[in-house]
Amino acid sequence: MPTPTLIKFGYPETVIRDDGDWIVMARPQQVTLGSLVLASRRPVERFGALDDEGFRALGPAVRQIEAALTAFVGYQKINYLMLMMVDPDVHFHVIPRYEGEREFGGMVFPDAGWPGPPDLKAAVTPAPEGMAALVEALRRNWPDAHA
Repeated sequence: MPTPTLIKFGYPETVIRDDGDWIVMARPQQVTLGSLVLASRRPVERFGALDDEGFRALGPAVRQIEAALTAFVGYQKINYLMLMMVDPDVHFHVIPRYEGEREFGGMVFPDAGWPGPPDLKAAVTPAPEGMAALVEALRRNWPDAHA
């Protein structure tokens, strides 16, 4: 059963990858192009409460995210924010950072906070068809998508 945090971020429509321990989803509010949510499948509310397998699976998930976002958006820096104030289940907001802006599907995605902290309130929210196209593009850029 999906956690409330997964549902809040559009599960299952926004899912890009599910390895059984971690679920990668496109963030409905795109702080920058390619913004993701990396969420634990387990309903745990403290990072330290993850089991050993969850911690082991985190490394490969992060490496795959960075490879996919390098191919997709060509970021300069990447931020992993573990906020968990409103959505309590263990998750990270993954924000690729770049100077200027990127374009996708006729929409412009500036990095409004560059070079400082990401400006979460300046996010772009694609329409449902734009979000579906973004999810599909990210899936195609996943490291093992063509294996």
